[in-house]
Amino acid sequence: MELAPHIFRKYDIRGIVGKEITAEFAYYLGRGFAEILRKDGRKEAAVGRDCRLSSDELSKALSEGLQAEGIKVISIGVCPTPQLYFTLFYKKVEAGIQVTGSHNPPDMNGFKLCIGEETLAGEQVQAVREAVERAIKKGRDLDRNATEETLEGIKDEYINYIISNCKPFMGDRTVKVVLDAGNGVGGLVGPQVLRGLGCEVEELYCEPDGRFPNHHPDPTVMKNIEDLKRKVVEIGADVGIGFDGDADRIGVVNEKGEVIYGDMLLLIYARYILEKEKGITVIGDVKCSDLLFSEVEKAGGRAIMWKTGHSLIKHKLREENAELAGEMSGHIFFKHRYFGFDDAIYSAARLVEILSRTSLPLSKLLADVPRRVSTPEIRIEFPEDKKFQVVEEAEALFSEYELIKIDGVRIKFPEGWGLIRASNTQPALVLRFEASTKEKLKEYQETVYKKLSTLAEIENWGF
Repeated sequence: MELAPHIFRKYDIRGIVGKEITAEFAYYLGRGFAEILRKDGRKEAAVGRDCRLSSDELSKALSEGLQAEGIKVISIGVCPTPQLYFTLFYKKVEAGIQVTGSHNPPDMNGFKLCIGEETLAGEQVQAVREAVERAIKKGRDLDRNATEETLEGIKDEYINYIISNCKPFMGDRTVKVVLDAGNGVGGLVGPQVLRGLGCEVEELYCEPDGRFPNHHPDPTVMKNIEDLKRKVVEIGADVGIGFDGDADRIGVVNEKGEVIYGDMLLLIYARYILEKEKGITVIGDVKCSDLLFSEVEKAGGRAIMWKTGHSLIKHKLREENAELAGEMSGHIFFKHRYFGFDDAIYSAARLVEILSRTSLPLSKLLADVPRRVSTPEIRIEFPEDKKFQVVEEAEALFSEYELIKIDGVRIKFPEGWGLIRASNTQPALVLRFEASTKEKLKEYQETVYKKLSTLAEIENWGF
């Protein structure tokens, strides 16, 4: 079989089903990953999957490949990605793979790889690619006859763990929640967790359906949360919560149906923890508002800006011994009272915990924070083989400005900033802007677009 090297991305594996991601590929991925596990002295791996139409076939082939190389497979079935992480952190299973396309289109699928409590990224993912290539050369004439078992009761353990983690801290207010799982796997556990915490829950699209018939499962894209916003206002809910396809990312709207971006949500969590625990470290990705970092410092915390990517943030969380981290995209990582992996279901539980302890509406929790005008994350379709080169060339174009080059190019303007980076998950450039006024925001956007246009022809700037 032919391997498509570009599907081995910075922090996971993703590609088009039937073309780049096939059952045959999944089998050899299992073989290659197993080789790495055996060299590391590991003998077992948990396998979970989302509800995409291709995930069942892929997980079976993956398990076959793992077993052929002598790795015992512990099946946890259809589940959110955080439930796989929970299996590794809480049950101490030695490794794991989640078959998931996350928030990508239905014709795509992929794999998130973990060894112990570490999610593989960068060179580790490339090492898996090399192992898969070796497995393909060997062919199928191998059978070490490892076993497979189903881990019974793990879903209930996961649900009950989150409830018992948050329930002692719940206040007197009954929180009214609209939950939109986007027909992803978060609907299997999210409603039970929230009801277990005493919330009144209105469910939207909580039945898993890999066709995603109602909207695409990505709550960071505005058109995907229109129904959520409308329902929150219609029934007078305190909060609207959306999950992506595998429930490792959260989207939130307040009681007015207004979106709370991931960076401001992270600030809400940070200030809540900092009320009692000064000096904690909080990490935000390069797409986050300047306000996140300044307000965390103001509240007595230590703020760090870091690269985008769930694997990369988790690495940094451990390195800095941080209690909390997050991304604009809605990946939130709680080490505080939890394990430090990205979990939209646990993040939802922590949000209703905060709301249950205050009489203030969600829209007022950041009322004292200075107002800024910002764009959402702007994704511009761009060729996979050219996106990193354009970002590299953009550095020279903006050399007269102060630049932050942690991940892409973040340009510091007098009253705001602009970001240009290559997406690690899609053939796209990612842009975001923030400024003190609408006029300044427009000015900074036009400055960036004008300069970028000298490097590439872009028909749709995403606004």
